[in-house]
Parts: sequence; C-alpha cells; structure tokens
Amino acid sequence: MILPVFNGECYISEAIESVLAQTYSPAEILVVDDGSTDGTAQILEDYSRRETRVLAFRQENQGIGAARNCGVAHARGEYLAFLDADDLWGENKLEMQVGAFDRCPDVDIVFGHVLQFISPELEDEQWHDVRCPGGPMPGYLASTMLISRHVFHRVGLFDTSLRVGEFVHWYLRAVDMGLESIMLPDVVLRRRIHDSNVGRRRCDDRVDYVRVLKDVLDRRRDGVVGIQENDGA
Repeated sequence: MILPVFNGECYISEAIESVLAQTYSPAEILVVDDGSTDGTAQILEDYSRRETRVLAFRQENQGIGAARNCGVAHARGEYLAFLDADDLWGENKLEMQVGAFDRCPDVDIVFGHVLQFISPELEDEQWHDVRCPGGPMPGYLASTMLISRHVFHRVGLFDTSLRVGEFVHWYLRAVDMGLESIMLPDVVLRRRIHDSNVGRRRCDDRVDYVRVLKDVLDRRRDGVVGIQENDGA
C-alpha cells in the first residue's frame, strides 16, 4: 500500500497504525514523504526501524499525485491501495476488498463506503467552519480503492500537474477505458475532517477541477480513451 504525506506529524502515526492493524496484512507499506518540514521524517524513521514492512521514501515537494506515483514505482505487490496521511482504514478494509476480487474476478476496481469524522483536537468554535456529512457515503476516493497493479498501469499514473482533483482525473480516465468497478456497502475508510484538509488549504488550486472537466470533455469529444502516462515522481 502507498501512503503519501506532507507535514503530517499530527496524524501519520494513526494512519500507519490503521494499516498495520489490517486483518489482511499488506506485504509492504510504502510511505512517501513529499518534502515535509515538520517532524514527519523522524516519525517515519522510527517506524522503519521497528517495522520491516514500513519503507519510507523522500522527495522534494511535488504534490500528492507525484508522491503516489513514487509509491507506485516502488510497489511490488499484486494489488495497489492508497491512504491519505490524515485518514484511517477500517481494520478489515483489505480483507473485504480482496474477498470481492476473489468472488468477482472480472471486476477491475473495488471501492467501499467512507465515514467522515471531526478530528478530536478541534475546538468547539472551529466546528462551525467545518462541514462534516453524517453517515456512510459511497467513497470514490483513492483511499477507498483496491486495484491490481496491472490494471492500474493500464490507466496510467496520476497527473502531477494537478494539485487537487488528481484522483478524479485518474478515475474518469479509467471510466472512459471501460474499467468495471464495484462499490462495497461496508465502510472501509474513516476520513478525518480538520481545519487544514488539502481541499481547504488549496482553495486557489480549485481551478484544477475545471482543467479536469475540460480534459474529460475534450477526450470524449475526440473519441480518445485514456491519456498518455506522465513521468511520475
């Protein structure tokens, strides 16, 4: 599995522990430090010494797409799974999704539901500025996805020119290629809502969502399936 992180010292340990607690143990946990300037590097060094499955990589800050691509380049397992550094997997996430592939071998991608929660360190007055939908929701997110490495590479790497919306862009390419996905009814991810979520930090980058939409419309208009892989990290 691949876990990108940038300045994630507050939450990265909880994220890693949620992976280590899986009932279906991943063979490798590839953590990509995307140029953190806080205490993230020391936390990852400690984990690497204690747990042989945790492998840490570091790159200059390039964004979450490039960090995920770096993890993909080093991955050796049959499946690829992703987790953002401030979120948590449910303990049977991988077990349920691998089981779904065993039952439905023709499926290309397995997703699951997501449950959002307010991070406990937020003060009451901060909650007023944070929107947190209640109840499980279908999660078409990188962190809810399980996909074989072979199928992932058919679609290609994440677009590193996008600072937000990179997974939406990738998934719409997969849809245009005709990949089949299923959505499990189970919650596989707890998504943390806090005052520095990427979407809140990068309001100015929301123009990237417009670029994603334009790329999809242009591709469908021209009858082009998928796009060329980029160089990644």
